[in-house]
Order: sequence, then C-alpha cells, then structure tokens
Amino acid sequence: MVVLNKIYTRTGDDGTTALGSGERRVKFDLRISSYGTVDEANACIGMARLHTAQSHPELDAMLGRIQNDLFDLGADLATPETGADLGYEPLRIVAAQVERLEADIDAVNKNIKPLRSFVLPGGSPAAAALHLARTVARRAERLMVELSLKDGEIVSAEAIKFMNRVSDFLFVASRAVNDNGERDVLWVPGQNR
Repeated sequence: MVVLNKIYTRTGDDGTTALGSGERRVKFDLRISSYGTVDEANACIGMARLHTAQSHPELDAMLGRIQNDLFDLGADLATPETGADLGYEPLRIVAAQVERLEADIDAVNKNIKPLRSFVLPGGSPAAAALHLARTVARRAERLMVELSLKDGEIVSAEAIKFMNRVSDFLFVASRAVNDNGERDVLWVPGQNR
C-alpha cells in the first residue's frame, strides 16, 4: 500500500530521484524521462476525460482503466529489472493488459468508417484533447524504446506493446468522439500551396 503523508522529502533537491530499487539517478535520466512522460500522457488523458465523462460514458470507463494501467507502467519503468532481490515482487505490465486494450480498440473502432486520409487533431474538444494525449503517449513510447536499446537497461516487450496500444486506442477514441469519424478534420495534401 502507498502512504503519502508528507509530500516534500528534500531528497531530490540535489537533482536526483530514487527508483523503486532504491538506486538514485539524475532527474534527466532516460528512465526517469520515460516514466515521467508516461505520467504526462496520463495527465493528458485526465484532461480529455473532462470532455468524455458525460457524453461517452463507456469510452470514459475505458480511459479510466488506461489511466490506472499507466500508473502500473510507471511503476514497472521505475523499478528496473536488475536481478537483485528487492524484497518484493515489482509490478510489471502483463500480456492481459495489452490484450484488453486491443479488445477495447476493436470495440470502439467497429462503428467507425475507414480513413481515406490522415486526420488532423480537432473536430471537437474531446477529440482534440485525445489527440494531444496520443502524441504524448507516442513520445513516451519513443523514449521507452530508446531506453530499451541502451546498454544495461531493460524494458519489457509487453510494456512497449502496451504503450503502443495506448496511442492506438487514443486515436480510435478521438474518431469515436468525433461522431465516429463524421466530424474528423482530414488532411488535404498541398491544399495551401
């Protein structure tokens, strides 16, 4: 159980932060940036939910599950796989979380007509907010992949798949709240030449 009774600890005043393993790293470390950007994507989803809570309750419930799972992902990334005994079982993203997201994507996408062009962010406030969350999720994914390629760092395949599906879900969700794509703003190549 997490208990936060004091918000400031002063331990990060030297520009470092602690991982779940107890190891301290500088705050701009790629691992810290990765889970920090996951947290940023989560905050963007929270903002998007201000627009979906009343108008799209089923979709909003899916977004709520994603937010909780993004905290799981943050915990996963904050506790590097080192082989050391931590004295507890670290939380990891599992295949079932990826599969649930895929099922949600399929459920939301089933009523949306296929695209004939790329979609510009917009159409409705909810769609614009979901597109913003999608772009932050993509950045988090890029950082995670970069981290996974760094010597001595491990990021599980399931964690990367999960983040990839989050951005896919957010794209489909943005189209769903745009009247299943009817209000999508489509890219017109070279329109303003």
